[in-house]
Amino acid sequence: MNEKRITVFCGHYGSGKTNVAVNYAFYLRKRHEKVSIMDLDIVNPYFRTKDSEKDFIAKDIELICSSYAASNLDIPALPSEMYAPFCREDNFSVLDIGGDDRGAVALGRLSPLIKNSGSYEMLFVVNFYRPLTQTAEEALEVMREIENACSLSFTGIVNNSNVGVQTTKEYIEQTIPHVKKLCELSALPLVMTTVRDDLVTQLEDIENVFPLSLQKTVLGG
Repeated sequence: MNEKRITVFCGHYGSGKTNVAVNYAFYLRKRHEKVSIMDLDIVNPYFRTKDSEKDFIAKDIELICSSYAASNLDIPALPSEMYAPFCREDNFSVLDIGGDDRGAVALGRLSPLIKNSGSYEMLFVVNFYRPLTQTAEEALEVMREIENACSLSFTGIVNNSNVGVQTTKEYIEQTIPHVKKLCELSALPLVMTTVRDDLVTQLEDIENVFPLSLQKTVLGG
Protein backbone atom coordinates (compact mmCIF):
# COMPACT_ATOMS: atom_id res chain seq x y z
CA MET A 1 0.00 0.00 0.00
CA ASN A 2 1.35 3.41 -0.99
CA GLU A 3 1.32 5.24 2.35
CA LYS A 4 1.09 9.03 2.26
CA ARG A 5 1.75 11.44 5.10
CA ILE A 6 -1.89 12.60 4.96
CA THR A 7 -4.75 10.23 4.17
CA VAL A 8 -8.26 11.66 3.88
CA PHE A 9 -11.27 9.33 4.07
CA CYS A 10 -14.50 10.83 2.79
CA GLY A 11 -17.81 9.33 1.75
CA HIS A 12 -21.56 9.53 1.98
CA TYR A 13 -23.27 9.40 5.37
CA GLY A 14 -23.37 5.79 6.55
CA SER A 15 -20.64 4.56 4.21
CA GLY A 16 -18.58 3.33 7.17
CA LYS A 17 -15.69 5.71 6.51
CA THR A 18 -15.04 6.30 10.23
CA ASN A 19 -14.48 2.60 10.84
CA VAL A 20 -12.14 2.50 7.84
CA ALA A 21 -10.25 5.57 9.10
CA VAL A 22 -9.85 4.08 12.58
CA ASN A 23 -8.54 0.79 11.23
CA TYR A 24 -6.17 2.58 8.87
CA ALA A 25 -4.74 4.59 11.76
CA PHE A 26 -4.02 1.33 13.60
CA TYR A 27 -2.41 -0.03 10.42
CA LEU A 28 -0.14 3.03 10.14
CA ARG A 29 0.86 2.85 13.80
CA LYS A 30 2.35 -0.61 13.22
CA ARG A 31 4.66 0.98 10.65
CA HIS A 32 5.33 4.50 11.91
CA GLU A 33 6.20 6.05 15.24
CA LYS A 34 3.96 9.14 15.08
CA VAL A 35 0.36 8.79 13.91
CA SER A 36 -2.65 11.02 14.46
CA ILE A 37 -6.30 10.76 13.52
CA MET A 38 -8.47 13.83 13.06
CA ASP A 39 -12.28 13.85 13.21
CA LEU A 40 -13.74 16.55 10.95
CA ASP A 41 -17.16 14.93 10.75
CA ILE A 42 -19.58 17.75 11.55
CA VAL A 43 -22.54 15.73 10.23
CA ASN A 44 -24.08 13.60 12.98
CA PRO A 45 -22.52 10.15 12.34
CA TYR A 46 -23.29 6.62 13.50
CA PHE A 47 -20.23 6.84 15.70
CA ARG A 48 -17.23 9.11 15.99
CA THR A 49 -13.53 8.43 16.21
CA LYS A 50 -13.95 9.57 19.83
CA ASP A 51 -15.61 6.21 20.51
CA SER A 52 -12.23 4.52 20.01
CA GLU A 53 -10.32 6.95 22.24
CA LYS A 54 -9.16 4.29 24.71
CA ASP A 55 -7.78 2.20 21.85
CA PHE A 56 -5.90 5.21 20.47
CA ILE A 57 -4.37 5.95 23.87
CA ALA A 58 -3.28 2.33 24.21
CA LYS A 59 -1.55 2.43 20.82
CA ASP A 60 -0.12 5.95 21.31
CA ILE A 61 -2.15 7.49 18.47
CA GLU A 62 -3.03 11.16 18.81
CA LEU A 63 -6.77 11.92 18.50
CA ILE A 64 -7.83 15.38 17.35
CA CYS A 65 -11.56 16.05 17.51
CA SER A 66 -14.20 18.44 18.74
CA SER A 67 -14.52 18.71 22.51
CA TYR A 68 -18.23 18.01 21.99
CA ALA A 69 -17.67 14.61 20.39
CA ALA A 70 -19.41 11.72 22.15
CA SER A 71 -21.50 14.16 24.18
CA ASN A 72 -25.19 14.98 24.01
CA LEU A 73 -24.38 18.17 22.11
CA ASP A 74 -24.16 18.13 18.33
CA ILE A 75 -22.18 21.30 17.70
CA PRO A 76 -20.12 21.64 14.49
CA ALA A 77 -17.08 22.97 16.37
CA LEU A 78 -13.64 22.26 14.93
CA PRO A 79 -10.57 22.18 17.20
CA SER A 80 -7.71 24.63 16.77
CA GLU A 81 -5.34 21.65 17.06
CA MET A 82 -6.43 20.46 13.62
CA TYR A 83 -3.65 22.52 12.00
CA ALA A 84 -0.86 20.92 14.04
CA PRO A 85 -0.32 17.68 12.06
CA PHE A 86 0.46 19.62 8.90
CA CYS A 87 3.48 21.17 10.60
CA ARG A 88 5.07 17.80 11.44
CA GLU A 89 6.86 16.15 8.57
CA ASP A 90 7.48 12.98 10.60
CA ASN A 91 3.78 12.54 11.41
CA PHE A 92 1.28 10.39 9.52
CA SER A 93 -2.24 11.81 9.73
CA VAL A 94 -5.62 10.19 9.02
CA LEU A 95 -8.57 12.54 8.43
CA ASP A 96 -12.18 11.40 8.86
CA ILE A 97 -14.38 13.80 6.91
CA GLY A 98 -18.11 14.53 7.12
CA GLY A 99 -20.77 12.36 5.57
CA ASP A 100 -21.59 14.35 2.43
CA ASP A 101 -20.87 17.61 0.61
CA ARG A 102 -22.04 19.64 3.63
CA GLY A 103 -19.59 17.88 5.91
CA ALA A 104 -16.83 18.23 3.33
CA VAL A 105 -17.06 22.02 3.58
CA ALA A 106 -15.01 21.70 6.78
CA LEU A 107 -12.26 20.04 4.76
CA GLY A 108 -12.12 23.09 2.50
CA ARG A 109 -10.48 25.04 5.31
CA LEU A 110 -7.57 22.60 5.23
CA SER A 111 -7.35 22.03 1.48
CA PRO A 112 -4.42 24.47 0.92
CA LEU A 113 -2.39 22.75 3.65
CA ILE A 114 -3.21 19.32 2.27
CA LYS A 115 -2.26 20.29 -1.27
CA ASN A 116 0.98 21.91 -0.11
CA SER A 117 1.98 18.83 1.89
CA GLY A 118 2.99 17.09 -1.33
CA SER A 119 2.11 13.72 0.20
CA TYR A 120 -1.60 13.00 0.48
CA GLU A 121 -4.36 10.66 -0.60
CA MET A 122 -8.04 11.56 -0.65
CA LEU A 123 -10.01 8.34 -0.73
CA PHE A 124 -13.71 7.98 -1.51
CA VAL A 125 -15.32 5.37 0.73
CA VAL A 126 -18.33 3.74 -0.94
CA ASN A 127 -20.84 1.27 0.41
CA PHE A 128 -23.07 0.04 -2.41
CA TYR A 129 -25.58 -1.26 0.14
CA ARG A 130 -26.39 2.25 1.37
CA PRO A 131 -29.09 4.54 -0.11
CA LEU A 132 -27.94 7.04 -2.74
CA THR A 133 -24.80 5.03 -3.60
CA GLN A 134 -26.29 1.77 -4.84
CA THR A 135 -24.94 2.20 -8.38
CA ALA A 136 -21.67 3.46 -9.80
CA GLU A 137 -23.46 6.44 -11.30
CA GLU A 138 -24.99 7.43 -7.96
CA ALA A 139 -21.65 7.06 -6.21
CA LEU A 140 -19.94 9.21 -8.84
CA GLU A 141 -22.49 11.97 -8.28
CA VAL A 142 -21.73 11.96 -4.55
CA MET A 143 -18.00 12.06 -5.30
CA ARG A 144 -18.38 15.15 -7.47
CA GLU A 145 -20.53 16.90 -4.85
CA ILE A 146 -17.84 16.34 -2.21
CA GLU A 147 -15.03 17.47 -4.50
CA ASN A 148 -16.87 20.69 -5.34
CA ALA A 149 -17.53 21.38 -1.67
CA CYS A 150 -13.97 20.93 -0.43
CA SER A 151 -11.92 22.01 -3.48
CA LEU A 152 -9.95 18.78 -3.48
CA SER A 153 -10.04 15.90 -5.95
CA PHE A 154 -10.22 12.26 -4.96
CA THR A 155 -7.15 10.15 -5.72
CA GLY A 156 -8.60 6.69 -5.14
CA ILE A 157 -11.56 4.56 -4.10
CA VAL A 158 -12.23 2.32 -1.09
CA ASN A 159 -14.87 -0.36 -1.54
CA ASN A 160 -16.40 -0.65 1.93
CA SER A 161 -19.59 -2.36 0.83
CA ASN A 162 -21.11 -4.28 3.72
CA VAL A 163 -24.25 -4.90 5.75
CA GLY A 164 -22.54 -4.97 9.11
CA VAL A 165 -22.25 -8.24 11.01
CA GLN A 166 -24.53 -9.90 8.45
CA THR A 167 -21.97 -9.43 5.68
CA THR A 168 -20.89 -12.60 3.90
CA LYS A 169 -18.40 -13.41 1.17
CA GLU A 170 -21.18 -13.25 -1.39
CA TYR A 171 -22.26 -9.74 -0.34
CA ILE A 172 -18.79 -8.40 -1.06
CA GLU A 173 -18.35 -10.31 -4.33
CA GLN A 174 -21.63 -8.90 -5.66
CA THR A 175 -20.26 -5.35 -5.46
CA ILE A 176 -17.10 -5.98 -7.50
CA PRO A 177 -18.75 -5.07 -10.85
CA HIS A 178 -20.10 -1.85 -9.32
CA VAL A 179 -16.74 -0.71 -7.98
CA LYS A 180 -15.00 -1.59 -11.24
CA LYS A 181 -17.48 0.58 -13.10
CA LEU A 182 -16.99 3.41 -10.60
CA CYS A 183 -13.24 3.19 -11.15
CA GLU A 184 -13.80 3.41 -14.91
CA LEU A 185 -16.20 6.36 -14.66
CA SER A 186 -13.96 8.29 -12.29
CA ALA A 187 -10.63 7.20 -13.82
CA LEU A 188 -9.41 6.42 -10.29
CA PRO A 189 -7.76 3.28 -8.89
CA LEU A 190 -9.28 0.92 -6.36
CA VAL A 191 -6.99 1.41 -3.36
CA MET A 192 -8.58 -1.16 -1.08
CA THR A 193 -11.53 -3.48 -0.62
CA THR A 194 -12.30 -3.64 3.08
CA VAL A 195 -13.21 -7.02 4.49
CA ARG A 196 -14.22 -7.90 8.03
CA ASP A 197 -11.19 -9.68 9.48
CA ASP A 198 -12.93 -13.03 9.93
CA LEU A 199 -13.81 -13.11 6.20
CA VAL A 200 -10.36 -12.34 4.80
CA THR A 201 -9.35 -15.96 4.15
CA GLN A 202 -12.54 -16.46 2.11
CA LEU A 203 -11.74 -13.56 -0.22
CA GLU A 204 -8.09 -14.00 -1.11
CA ASP A 205 -8.83 -13.53 -4.82
CA ILE A 206 -10.22 -10.01 -4.29
CA GLU A 207 -7.96 -7.11 -5.21
CA ASN A 208 -6.25 -5.09 -2.44
CA VAL A 209 -8.06 -6.63 0.53
CA PHE A 210 -7.77 -4.60 3.75
CA PRO A 211 -8.90 -6.39 6.94
CA LEU A 212 -11.26 -4.48 9.24
CA SER A 213 -12.07 -4.92 12.89
CA LEU A 214 -15.50 -3.50 13.72
CA GLN A 215 -15.20 -0.73 16.28
CA LYS A 216 -17.41 -0.48 19.34
CA THR A 217 -19.87 2.42 19.41
CA VAL A 218 -20.70 4.73 22.25
CA LEU A 219 -23.51 6.74 20.73
CA GLY A 220 -25.20 3.85 18.97
CA GLY A 221 -26.91 4.01 15.58
